[in-house]
Amino acid sequence: QVQLVESGGGLVQAGGSLRLSCAASGSITRFYRMGWYRQAPGKQRELVATISRCGTTNYADSVKGRFTISRDNPKNTVYLQMNSLKTEDTAVYYCNGLMSLSLTVFWGQGTQVTVSS
Repeated sequence: QVQLVESGGGLVQAGGSLRLSCAASGSITRFYRMGWYRQAPGKQRELVATISRCGTTNYADSVKGRFTISRDNPKNTVYLQMNSLKTEDTAVYYCNGLMSLSLTVFWGQGTQVTVSS
């Protein structure tokens, strides 16, 4: 059974930085694409950033230039470096993985990020 476990969330002041980690149970090269999504209170879950198995990245316009997604295959971990955080970045952040062969989507349990003004 595939598990994705997020960590690194917390409380930070506007303008600060956080790095989220998503550790997978097993090789992340099994995933065609991995990514980060977020859900703020009262809002739908939205895409933040994705990274493909070959390293191609994609970002939501709202985070371009501030967030960076990366992957460390030997550590089976995907990261989201978040800089210049804004209050509107406050949300629960979820790790997501699309399995290559089965096209099954896996989700982590989420980690809370709160940005104070």
